[in-house]
Formats: sequence, C-alpha cells, structure tokens
Amino acid sequence: MQNRPSIHSFALLSHQAAVWVDGKHSLSHLVEKGFKPSILLTPEHGFYAIAQDHEPVVSSDVGLPTQSLYGNHRASLSPKEEYLRDMDALVIDLVDIGTRYYTYAVTALYSIRVAAELDLPVILLDRPNLLGNEKREGPILREGFESFVGAFHVPIRHGMTLGELIRFELTREGLSANLTALPVSERNILPWVPPSPNMPTRTTALLYPGMCLLEATNLSEGRGTSLPFHVVGAPFLDGIRLSRTLNELDLPGVSFSPYSFRPQFQKWAGELCHGVHLMVTDPDRFTSFPTGVRVLEACFRQAPDLAVWRKDPYEFIAEIPALDLLTGSPELRTLLERGADLTSYLARCEEEAHKFRPEGP
Repeated sequence: MQNRPSIHSFALLSHQAAVWVDGKHSLSHLVEKGFKPSILLTPEHGFYAIAQDHEPVVSSDVGLPTQSLYGNHRASLSPKEEYLRDMDALVIDLVDIGTRYYTYAVTALYSIRVAAELDLPVILLDRPNLLGNEKREGPILREGFESFVGAFHVPIRHGMTLGELIRFELTREGLSANLTALPVSERNILPWVPPSPNMPTRTTALLYPGMCLLEATNLSEGRGTSLPFHVVGAPFLDGIRLSRTLNELDLPGVSFSPYSFRPQFQKWAGELCHGVHLMVTDPDRFTSFPTGVRVLEACFRQAPDLAVWRKDPYEFIAEIPALDLLTGSPELRTLLERGADLTSYLARCEEEAHKFRPEGP
C-alpha cells in the first residue's frame, strides 16, 4: 500500500478473523491509514463468521457497503464485474487453514479470476498456512470434479500459503493476473482466531482434512455441539464397539474414546448420538485424511444399512455425490460401497501427495 496516490477506491475481501498481533482487524488498520474500502466483499459464513455452512448470507453490517460472495445460487460465489469495475485494486485478507475444500481460498480464486478479466490489480496479504507446510495428505483433485469445495488441483492438505495456492492454480489454468502477494510473518498475527463458526481451535483445523469427509454422509461430524470435527456419531452407532475397532488400527497420533452427544442443530438435531471422540495425542505424527477415511470405513461397516451418503445438493451441485467432490474422484466412495480393503487406496494417496510439487505444473 506504499503507492497511496494511485489507489483512490478499492474493494476489500475479508472477514473478522483477519486480525493482527495488536488485536486490530485489517479493515481498522486500512481506515486508520486513510484507506477506506469502497466495498467490502465477504466469504462463506459472512464477515462475522456467524452463518453456518450452506447458509446463504445477504450482507454484513460493518458500516460500509458490503456484498456477500455466498448466496443461494452458484453465481453468487463470484463477485459481479460491476462490484469491481470502477476500483483501482482488489485487496484480499482471508485466514485459510490449508485444506483444499475450505472455501475461503476458492472465494479468493473466483474473485481474482474476475479481477483478471478487468485487468484489476490484486493485493493479497499472504498469511502463513495455519497447518504448516511440512505435510501433504490426500489425493489430488481430478478433472471433472471441480466445485466450490474443489477448485484446486492439489492434495487435500496441500502445505501452501493462500498466495502460493492461488499462483499454482493460475499457472495451471494459464491465467494471467496482476497479483501481488505480500508475505505476512507469524509474529504479526494472533496465535489463533476462529476463521469460521465450526473451527474453534487449531486442533479442529488439524482434524478437518479428514473429518470433513463426514459431511458427505448422514453421520454427525459434531456440528451443533461444542466439538465440531472432534466427534462422529449417529443414533444407530455403538460407540464402545466403534472406539475398539478404531483403536485396534493403531493409527498414528490419535486415540478414540466412546462418546455420546446431542446436536442442537443440523444432522440428528435433538437426538442422542453415539460414536467416538477423536483425541490427537501427537500432532506431528497425526495424519488427518487417512484417519477420516478409516473412521468412515468403520462406521459404514458397523451400520451398512443405516449409514448412507448425503442425498441433498452439496455446495450447489446435485449430480455428483458429495464425497466425490471432497475427495476429487469417485474412487473412495465406490471402494466403501463394495466393502473393499482401503490399504492400497491410502498408499496411493500418500504417494500422490508426496510426489506433488507446489512449484507448479
């Protein structure tokens, strides 16, 4: 923002998690320096991260014009050209959690595509990957399975910052954008601010790459409780038996204990669910995606007639099953439906993630 005279009006894409070590939000810092956005664009969950997943957001009351980029139809996921046409720049400051299907990065990509069409400069504040860049997990998205939870052809846990992720996809698409990514040091940001309503802790973010797979089923992933993505359950599961099955797998860095809960909203709202509580015992050894796959496998084998796939549209797509959108292909779903052994599938995923190079195609 050093070239102040050239920026008279700009759009800011951000949310309330984008705070700094002094506790102030990027919006406050910009306004104090004389840079008041002409319009505020907000991602899924809204500026204040109040709306639940799949809940349309109209606008957010922040004292300046706002436009939600998560409405009730697919076209709402990208900014209209009219929002950006008269701007001098698009500024992006979003807190991501390093997982392919976490939608903030997708919103940033969709917005940059529109900015590129308008030859509009984009300034992205490139915060560190909250899951770190040391580990990658899960399969790479296949062609034909692109969606709002799958816009990047990368492993599920990709190990890149938002700027690196965006640049990788722009290069893959052959799209030229006037993008400046400004690195943000860890020492300049608060240790943890929940970026969405069901991401209360860093451990939740660590569990998310695997436990988000439960969204594709009728099993509760803990939404409507104080432990989203830490628990899984349903009225028809046997938690004691499920915990025994999963602990016998001796998965690295995690243990399972029987757990019962009653969600206050979403799946099985008001009903007593039985299942397990995942406890990460060693974050360095824990691998979220293989753990999530094994949890799915154990639940479907225990209750093959009752555990079923999500039937309603997932992120505005009805023709492709939700699990296929999340994993990037139908392979895992078809293996689970056949009751096949998943060892070779997980080995291929691990090899694919290991061979992935974030430098670009």
